[in-house]
Amino acid sequence: MQFKYYAGALFSFVIWGCFALVLRPLSTYAALDILTYRVAFSAIIISLISLLFRFKITKENILYIKSLAAKNRIKIIIATFVSALMLALNWYLYIYVMNAVSVNATSLAYLICPILTTMLASFFLKEKLNLGQWLAIGLSVVSCLMLSYGHFMDMLYSVIIALSYAIYLVLQKANTQLDKFFTLTLHILISSLFLVPLGMNANISVAHSDLFYQYVLIIAVLFTIIPLFLNMYALKGLDSSVVGVLLYINPIISFLLAIFYFEEDINLLQGLAYGLIFLAVIIFNVSYFQKRDSR
Repeated sequence: MQFKYYAGALFSFVIWGCFALVLRPLSTYAALDILTYRVAFSAIIISLISLLFRFKITKENILYIKSLAAKNRIKIIIATFVSALMLALNWYLYIYVMNAVSVNATSLAYLICPILTTMLASFFLKEKLNLGQWLAIGLSVVSCLMLSYGHFMDMLYSVIIALSYAIYLVLQKANTQLDKFFTLTLHILISSLFLVPLGMNANISVAHSDLFYQYVLIIAVLFTIIPLFLNMYALKGLDSSVVGVLLYINPIISFLLAIFYFEEDINLLQGLAYGLIFLAVIIFNVSYFQKRDSR
C-alpha cells in the first residue's frame, strides 16, 4: 500500500516547512554555530538509538557490507560518503541563507529542488513521467523564473541548496540494499566528522543560553532525524520524482509563514508564482496516481 509512503513524505515536508519557527529565534547566532550543535546533537542521539534499541539491525547491516564483493562494497561506501557530503552542504547553506538572506530565498531553493530531482531521476534512474507530470514541471519552471526575477543572488544560493538535496534524494532511491535508519545513522555520523571540527575551528566565542540548547535539541530530533528518516522511508515505495514534487509542501508552508507570521513583504508576482506552484503540485500528483492506476 503506497499511502503509508506517501504520508511519510508529506509529513516530513510539513515538518520542514515549519523550520523557520525554530531557526528565526536563533538568528543572533552564526549559521555554523547552529549547525555544529545540530549535527553534534543529532549524531549523539541517533548513535544511542542505533546501539541501544537497534543493535541487532546495526550489526546485521555491518556484516552485510562486509559480505559484499569488493566492487559492490566500494559502490555503497562511495554513495554513502557522497550522500553525507550533500547533506552537510545542504544543512549549512540552508541555515546561512535562512538567517543571513531571507526565508523566501530558502523557499525558492525548495521550489527548484523538485525540478532538479525530477531531471536527475529521469536521467540516472530512468523514471518515466506522463504528459500531466511534465506539465506540472513546466509550471514549476515558470514560477521559479517569476520568483527569481531581480533576485540573482537569491537564485544562485537557491540552485546550490536545491542541487545538493536533489542529489541526496536520488542517491537514496538508488541505494536500497541497507536498512534506512542504519543508512541515515551513517550519513549523520559522517556529516558530523566534517561539520563539527569545522565549527570548533571557527572560534565562535558566543555564550549559549539554555534556550539555545533547547531549540537545537528540538532541531536535532524533530527537524533532522525524524523527517530525514520519513523521507528515506517514503523512497522505499515512491519514485524519487514524486517525493521531490511533494517537497513543494515545504516552501508553500514557509511562504505562508513569511507572510502571516514573520510579516515579510510579498508582492503580487510572488503570490502568483506560489499559486502556480500549488497548482503544479495538484496536477503532478493527480497525474501520478492516474498513471499508477492505469498500469
